[in-house]
Amino acid sequence: MFRATYRSHLRKHLDNGVHIMRCISTGVPSNQNQEVLPQYSSQESHSWFKGGYAKRFPPLSHPLPDLKLPPYLPDHVECFPTTITTLPNGLKIASENSLGPAACIGLFVDSGSIYESEQSRGVTHLLERMAFKSTKNRSHLRIIREIEATGSNVSASASREQMFYVYDTLKTYVPEAVELLIDCIRNPVFLESDVKEQLVKIRREIGEISNNPQQFLLESLNSASYSGALGNPLMAPASALDRIDGSVINKFYNENYTAERMVLAASGIEHEELLAIAEPLLYDLQCGPSREVPNSVYIGGDFRHRADSQSTHVALAFEVPGGWHQEKEAAAVTVLQTLMGGGGSFSAGGPGKGMHSRLYLRVLNQYQLVQSISAFSSIYNDTGLFGIHSTTGSDFVAKAVEIAAGELLAVATPGQVTALELHRAKNATKSAVLMNLESRMIVTEDIGRQILTYGCRKPVEYFLRVLDELTLEDLVTLAQKIISSPLTMASCGDVDYVPTHASINDLERLS
Repeated sequence: MFRATYRSHLRKHLDNGVHIMRCISTGVPSNQNQEVLPQYSSQESHSWFKGGYAKRFPPLSHPLPDLKLPPYLPDHVECFPTTITTLPNGLKIASENSLGPAACIGLFVDSGSIYESEQSRGVTHLLERMAFKSTKNRSHLRIIREIEATGSNVSASASREQMFYVYDTLKTYVPEAVELLIDCIRNPVFLESDVKEQLVKIRREIGEISNNPQQFLLESLNSASYSGALGNPLMAPASALDRIDGSVINKFYNENYTAERMVLAASGIEHEELLAIAEPLLYDLQCGPSREVPNSVYIGGDFRHRADSQSTHVALAFEVPGGWHQEKEAAAVTVLQTLMGGGGSFSAGGPGKGMHSRLYLRVLNQYQLVQSISAFSSIYNDTGLFGIHSTTGSDFVAKAVEIAAGELLAVATPGQVTALELHRAKNATKSAVLMNLESRMIVTEDIGRQILTYGCRKPVEYFLRVLDELTLEDLVTLAQKIISSPLTMASCGDVDYVPTHASINDLERLS
């Protein structure tokens, strides 16, 4: 009964609303509504659907007479260029403007673990942890408060060949951000209390690395692969921590943090504005004596670490000759890694998740005992590593290593990789590059790292053109060149059933 009554009231309100709207739309009193409505509900209005509209108005497929159209937008709009200025002391300042309210500033240093000596082993790792600590002008607490007061973010990262420090902030606070960033890099004091605190944290970090087998393997793989500077560990070894103090850090800092080995890069800032702020703060930074890059030789090797684990982690790697200085081959390695792909047995599916890559289709879908398998690469200025990392149970590890070696041999065999696979991998690589460059922090990092490596910033169109020109023959030739280098193996966990280095080498030679 209630529903029927409610429906009756609702119908009255709707009828009243329609009546009112009719009166408003026609602009006449309600008592004239009956005379107006027939005019708009006549057959004449329906004649538009039968051609009447075309008789009244010109067709939309032709331009309107006497109508001036605005100029068309160009097919390609030039992006903001990257501008570079070199100061008299050799330091480079580079920037690329962008739309938006935020900016990112980074200071990049051509220094890393390859420059460490036996006495300074592990200092690079500690310098990363000591970033944005006390300076000659600010305490650590004041630095934190100034950063938080502007809602900014800072970070530091160390690698084997480069160090970089990044400050992400709103454009309003760019002058303050540049001054604070430069102060932290130019005037660190390395207080003993700060050093001791970070050494305690590094010891804890070393103890916990076994919880991240993949990171542990890749670090061990690098040390086993190279003789010389690239063989230096990026993570400070426990044996070196007792001899590191403020004086050791300060000596390494003074030798490597010199003007000609630095780049101040920024995204989201006009170049002249950045130059006006930064040049007075950097023009008197001292140059250092010319220093050659320490030598590294790829030799291959075998590293095994037994641990109490139900799984076994194994990595096979070979040398990528040329490194970033052979940018066409480095770009091809990126495509090769995307093409091989991989993932875990519990990977979430869906478009763009790499489930059409070779390792996923040919290994994970075929062998249920393989927990994860993926291709990886580590590229340096003049060399690099490419290989496969896999995780499985100890009872299946011998077969898993054989499968991984077979997949590396397959991409080096003509006719094994299809044109469709290459096309998909090239498109996925392009998407990853272009989507990453939507981030101002990645743009800043790209500017700084390219200038340290090449002395300039090559436009993204250059690398996209390199990808377009890559053929199946180029990919197979590169894969053959990679696997012709000595094999490097690294394993951890239950390693008793991991095949020997010699047996995998024999398999490569026979194939």
